[in-house]
Order: sequence, then structure tokens, then C-alpha cells
Amino acid sequence: MNTYKSTFSLGRLHALSRPFVVAGLAAVLLSGCANRHHVIVGSIPDDYRTRHPIVINEQEHTFDIPVASGDRKLTQSLRESVRGASGRYHSMASGSVRVMVPVGSPNAGAASLLSREVVDILASDGVPRNRIITTSYPAASPQDAAPIRISFLATTASAGPCGEWPEDMLANPDQNRNYHNFGCSSQANLAAQIENPADLLGPRGSSPIDAERRANVVEAYRKGGSLLAD
Repeated sequence: MNTYKSTFSLGRLHALSRPFVVAGLAAVLLSGCANRHHVIVGSIPDDYRTRHPIVINEQEHTFDIPVASGDRKLTQSLRESVRGASGRYHSMASGSVRVMVPVGSPNAGAASLLSREVVDILASDGVPRNRIITTSYPAASPQDAAPIRISFLATTASAGPCGEWPEDMLANPDQNRNYHNFGCSSQANLAAQIENPADLLGPRGSSPIDAERRANVVEAYRKGGSLLAD
């Protein structure tokens, strides 16, 4: 008799608990479809590559050629500086080049004279004369020995500006976050080393396959050799 009552009680318990189990499973399944508002943790970027990204934009590139008031021609080192500016122009741009002559400085007369030599060097180095524009700019001070300035616009990779400190870096040490200026200099240096900014936008085209070298490699592979002939 006792055994029968125990069995009946267990069966009744299972019968009563089954609806609760089904209801619990249904609640779990429906909770997966609920529209939740997630709290985004760390929404403020703490990665220096995100905070100081390398961007591609158009920038002015200038090269100063110092001139003394008594100069009558460019020295050899200054001529090489002009050729260096020309080389940078050929590798970075194809637009116009401005030769800017100072006005209102003690060396204005000498700069005007030597600017013609600068134009001749640029032209002899491959810059078309119709793209060389001679202009003037006011000297910052009547006492300044303002330089001749070679200028052109080019697409450039850059990062920054660096040196910004919008908040006290020691104000919240318990957050274990790096300071705002962290990583800016390394990003700027990396951008300065990029010769062709277009490489950041996509890969260059592949060069043609060396058919002779390919045939040599395939033939060596067929023969089972480990050394490839030149």
C-alpha cells in the first residue's frame, strides 16, 4: 500500500511539473527574439590607430632656397636643392610648380635675379615651362632674409596633428587607458615613409610573368631536382 502511494505521488508530480517545463522552454526561446538595447562598452576609441588614422589628402609641399642679399648666382649645393625639389615633384605630382619670390626683404633683388636660374634648373630637369609659375609673396619682416620658395600640390598620406593634450593624462589612472597623444608620432612617421599613397587604397598591378624562368622552374620540378638553374 505504501508503495502504491509513493508511485502515485511521483506520477502526479511529473504531471504537474510538465507544464512548467514547457512554459520555461517557451520563455527561453522567445527571449532570443526580443528586441534588446545593448549597452556598448568602450565606445570611446582607445586604439591609437583609430584615434590617429592615416589619411590621404591634398597638401602643399614647399622647398626653401636661402638667398643672401649679395648673391648673384646659385651655389652648387643650392642647385642640388632645386634638383631635389624637382625630383620630389616628378615622383609626387604632375600639376603646376610655383616659384615664389619674396617682396619687401633685404634680399628681394637677389631673390628676383636668382629665381630665373631656379626656373631654368627646373625646366632642364624635366618640368615643363608652361607649368612653372613665378609669383611673389610678402616677407614676414623687413629684416628677414626670406628664401625663394618652390611649391606644388600633391596627394599625400599623413596623420595628426600631434601634440594635442585635451585632458590631464594623470586624472583617471584607474581606467588604464593610454593618453590622447599616444601613438600619434609613430603614425605620422609611418605615413611619411609611404612613397605612393595610392598603395593604401589598393594593390598595384602585377608585373608580367617571366616565361623563361617559369619554364626553368617547372622543368626542374619534373626532374625532381632541388636546385634551380639560373
